[in-house]
Amino acid sequence: MQPSGPRSRVVVGVDGSPSSYAALRWAAGYARLVDGVVEAIHAWETPSVVGWTGPAIDPEFDLQQGRERFAEELREVFAAGRPAYLEEHVVEGDPSEVLIRASEGAELLVVGGRGRGGFARAMLGSVSQRCAQHAACPVVVVRHDHDGHAR
Repeated sequence: MQPSGPRSRVVVGVDGSPSSYAALRWAAGYARLVDGVVEAIHAWETPSVVGWTGPAIDPEFDLQQGRERFAEELREVFAAGRPAYLEEHVVEGDPSEVLIRASEGAELLVVGGRGRGGFARAMLGSVSQRCAQHAACPVVVVRHDHDGHAR
């Protein structure tokens, strides 16, 4: 018998990397087991070029490009067919901040881990590390091995 309450939300960040694809597959499998919904989030920041006239930004172009890229990624990950319980969101902003906000009220936040070494992670920051430290729900970090499997 199915519970009558709201479905579990599983939020996952997708950035085009193999580890984010592994995270999306993992999140979809988990959501299927708990009869939840997957909120796949592609976060992007508007690149700007600063010249003598100030920053030059074309946010509409970037948004359309982001949507097209995200749709392509979803087709690649779910080549056999997109799950009915998958929602997609393209959001402008710093990826870690977008995912941390999206984690509010979620059962899980799932992110890919790229496996940078300690020095690089300390210098550059890491979306998965920031999410693990600041998310409002438990965080699962999925690493992708070179054989195409999640670990």
